[in-house]
Amino acid sequence: MSFLPTEGVVMAFLLGAVLFLAPPAASPDPGPGLLAASSIHPPSSRESYLPEHAFDGDPKTRWASHGAGAQWIQIDLGQAVAVPAVAIHWEHAFAVAYEIRLSDDGRAWRTVAKEASGRGGRVVHETPGAAGRFLRIDCARPGPHPLYSIWEIELPDPGNRGLLAAALDRAREASRRQAEARRRVLDAAFERHGIREIVFAARELGPDGHWYANFAYFAPDAGQKCYRKRGRLSKLDVRTGRVVHLVDDPEGTVRDPAVHYDGDRIVFSYRPGGTETFHLYEIRADGSGLRQLTDGAYDDIEPAWLPDGGLVFVSGRARRWVNCWLTQVAVLFRCDADGGSIRPLSANIEHDNTPWPLPDGRILYQRWEYVDRSQVHYHHLWTMNPDGTAQMVFFGNYHPGGLFIDAKPIPGTDRVLFIHSPGHGQREHAGHVATVTPARGPDDRASLDNVTSAADYRDPYPLDADAFLVARGRDLLLMNGRGEASVVFSLTPDFGGAELHEPRPLVPRPRERVLASRVDWARDSGTLILADVTAGRSMAGVAPGEIRSLLVLEILPKPINYTGGMDPLSYGGTFTLERILGTVPVEADGSAHFELPANRAFFFVALDADGLAVKRMQSFCSVAPGERLSCVGCHEHRAQTILPGGTLLALRRPPSRVTPVEGIPDVLDFPRDIQPVLDRHCVRCHDVDRAPDATRPEEGPCAGGVILAGDRGPMFSLSYYELTIRRQVADGRDDPRSNYPPRTLGSSASPLLKKTDGTHYGVKPGPREIALLRLWIESGAPYPGTYAALGSGSIGGYAANVLVETDQDWPEAKPAGEAIRHRCAGCHQGHRVLPAGLADERQVSFWKMDIRDPRLPLARHRVFNLSRPEKSLVLLAPLAAAAGGLGRCVATGPDGREAPVFADAGDPDYRALLALCEAGARRLAVIKRFDMPGFRPPDPYLREMKRYGILEAIPPPDAPLDPYALDRAYWKSLWHLPSRPGR
Repeated sequence: MSFLPTEGVVMAFLLGAVLFLAPPAASPDPGPGLLAASSIHPPSSRESYLPEHAFDGDPKTRWASHGAGAQWIQIDLGQAVAVPAVAIHWEHAFAVAYEIRLSDDGRAWRTVAKEASGRGGRVVHETPGAAGRFLRIDCARPGPHPLYSIWEIELPDPGNRGLLAAALDRAREASRRQAEARRRVLDAAFERHGIREIVFAARELGPDGHWYANFAYFAPDAGQKCYRKRGRLSKLDVRTGRVVHLVDDPEGTVRDPAVHYDGDRIVFSYRPGGTETFHLYEIRADGSGLRQLTDGAYDDIEPAWLPDGGLVFVSGRARRWVNCWLTQVAVLFRCDADGGSIRPLSANIEHDNTPWPLPDGRILYQRWEYVDRSQVHYHHLWTMNPDGTAQMVFFGNYHPGGLFIDAKPIPGTDRVLFIHSPGHGQREHAGHVATVTPARGPDDRASLDNVTSAADYRDPYPLDADAFLVARGRDLLLMNGRGEASVVFSLTPDFGGAELHEPRPLVPRPRERVLASRVDWARDSGTLILADVTAGRSMAGVAPGEIRSLLVLEILPKPINYTGGMDPLSYGGTFTLERILGTVPVEADGSAHFELPANRAFFFVALDADGLAVKRMQSFCSVAPGERLSCVGCHEHRAQTILPGGTLLALRRPPSRVTPVEGIPDVLDFPRDIQPVLDRHCVRCHDVDRAPDATRPEEGPCAGGVILAGDRGPMFSLSYYELTIRRQVADGRDDPRSNYPPRTLGSSASPLLKKTDGTHYGVKPGPREIALLRLWIESGAPYPGTYAALGSGSIGGYAANVLVETDQDWPEAKPAGEAIRHRCAGCHQGHRVLPAGLADERQVSFWKMDIRDPRLPLARHRVFNLSRPEKSLVLLAPLAAAAGGLGRCVATGPDGREAPVFADAGDPDYRALLALCEAGARRLAVIKRFDMPGFRPPDPYLREMKRYGILEAIPPPDAPLDPYALDRAYWKSLWHLPSRPGR
């Protein structure tokens, strides 16, 4: 007996009673030509919307589709009959555009009625002369809701009386037979694997839609939790359907059960009611022996048993926050079976998730990372040894797109079963059930197979190549390798608003291979060996010996974060501060051999003899204490290796130590380190004023239309924003792209650095100044050099992607906006429209702007000056030159002559605009930016520093604070301490 299909376009009840498209499930049906049968497994939360409810004669029941798009519902009337009229009683989710069609054989269709502007309600369509056996309603375009729903389909003609009732009887009989068939399939699968019981978790979905935001609290308020409750750990008897609750905590949260190899113990993550933190617990399969394994102030989730007797899990003990959201990060840790000897395995500054052992003993897990590339495209599958060594990509990371998570090996095959969650991932990891084989390497996209076309499944567990346990909404399913599934169990009403998660069979299973540890916890470093830096993809044109050294950079974790964008760290660029450790030599044969501090996240930039970037790494690596790690080359093909002609030159000597760059701060700050260079060499020409002693035409004001003064705008300095939108720094932006050609990113490709060789109007900074510019570019070109700047110091900043601290309600805002509309809008149309206030983005994305967008030169970040309000471009450009302005904006007077918009500074509209700029300056003086005297980091930053032990107590408001020192103390607290367990 094969599975009955559950996805796609057609749903079939047996006996030819009825056929439906758009089954009632939680997400749109994916594609033509596939069979589907939501009658087999409709989510129990939508059982009142089954297809047969559209013709059951009950005005209180209705059918609802998967979603919008091309959906249809079809009825087999049993025989060809005349159909002179069809009535449809739409629910509020009506179709605007739809067709009524008939067919004699269910293949060739003819349209008998068509609607292009439907408004819902009960609609009677006259179809004189129409006849057929199969009746179908094709829905093409929805109304106000993203789905279609019908209370009742009727055949009003007296001659058709009883046809729909007979079809309903046949459908119900078909459903009964299908249920019997499904039961036989389920019994056979469970019998084959000796499965009598399945354990699962139940809990309410959290309030946040991000796939990772399901533990701890949100940044602004520690009382605002990322989880909900109604936690149960339950056990299902697959023969009787009886459910036993091993843990039943209406105020708590239960998640991530993992069954021990003996089949009799379960480890899981649990937040008991009345507490705030998830920890690991163990319980026997009969419900006895509940005991807590881990404790402390940080969350422990997603445990898995290891063949060496320990546990691997994911933990907030990493003490860091998502770089692009306001929730906390969890990465891989391990501990003994009793919860002791907790140690970190990962140095990731973003999430690791869902570890599980492979047959060869490695741990398979999801790793999310973004090093100077898109933050929403690279969360794929990686492996490491159970001691944290040999971290390497398993599948993904080269091509963008999709979240690959909840991965487990399929017994008896070389394939892995996982969830492919679309885009940046969905709540609680929901996505396609998918498989992949690593046989053709981690970059072969053809190796990935989406088993299901719908993307609302969770937590797949493989029994064999043709049987997977899967969760979907409130249902536990058994699915075959073709994506055809049957319901094993649906949560009953006593589970409340909870959904079903993480089904696991309570059966013994073989242990995986045990790998000997290669870690020496007494060491503070590991060693990395590079065979040939020129060996790799996209290295054309790089000559042997051209790369002389590697710049070593560390990506630094965030102690807090408040929003989804990168502001104010950069404008459309990096989300992360990057520390400059120094350089290591590359030998003539391209090899390198060097030590790195253990358990920290590093990446490398290949430099030429002049210290300019040849190639940039856009991932990170780390070494465990005492580990000896090697790689082939630079962006090498992951399924190939090289055979050196002899001993690598770098291996003929001891490993190099990283040589610091003398005289350069290791974490650069634009106002502190870069602006002084611009002040000395650039601002004379690129200020908003002409220098008093200027003698040459190019000596300003705003030479070439460029402003490099360090005056503060609403969020950035004018110069920082100017360099960014003028594309003076080649930083990779936030783009979903990797492995650029040589000299495409970094110092070699940045026009700013090319202007320092004396050819740009004789500008030639000194060696240290050039090094500052070069290393600032290589380290991501940030604006602040401290994370304390986040969430502060902006007029029109962002919190949870919402503008905050705006000028919208200021008394100066309305007159200034009216002045712009009355005096400027006549010319400033389209992409040249001016911001109406200090926080007006003019619909430019705050995090995904196109750097070529023609609106950027007139953005709020450029036209408002909060250091010298009277020098704002919005004032200078329309003010007559004779009155101290630039005189660039003119208006045609009544006499037909052109004249500056503002003849002098006494113009009422000029005064209104100046008043707004001055109000912005006053407000900024109160809230303060990171580079202003008296700056105090936001309260959540201080709260977390106290939580991490960096501050003993939160200082009083008037106490002096050094945010740069606080950041450094925080980062240092995360460093590996030899012979000491991780915290």
